[in-house]
Amino acid sequence: MQSVATVRSPFTKTGARVPRREIVAEIVVREDLAAALTGIEEWSHLFVLFWMDQGAEKPDRLTTHPRHRADLPEVGVFSARGSERPNPIGLAVVELLKRDKNVLTVKALDAYDGTPVLDIKPYDHYDAITELRLPEWWMIVSGRLTR
Repeated sequence: MQSVATVRSPFTKTGARVPRREIVAEIVVREDLAAALTGIEEWSHLFVLFWMDQGAEKPDRLTTHPRHRADLPEVGVFSARGSERPNPIGLAVVELLKRDKNVLTVKALDAYDGTPVLDIKPYDHYDAITELRLPEWWMIVSGRLTR
């Protein structure tokens, strides 16, 4: 597998944490693949699949406390959204702000600067889920429920 693009972002491993929804980044698509972007500016949102090559470690356990918080229940790594996964593949739904040749400016991409992008796909109404079932611990972590 080869990357199709690279992330340019103020979001760095050693930098200050920025709320995901506020991050504005660029996805620089390889020039030999620029034609693959034809028509992408007609979409408002995109899926971005990326390889978490910075800071992601192969888990030594298959269970974890989400966000490394001992007060949250221990769950399997496939039930958590952390970077410690058997394959460190990241997924983000981003807002496409603009396209300039082979550069996409997007909002809400929480991939570090320099991260390789594996694929880009349009997000449409078939992907929108309005009836979610979420674990209680996630509602607490996301601030939607307090104890």
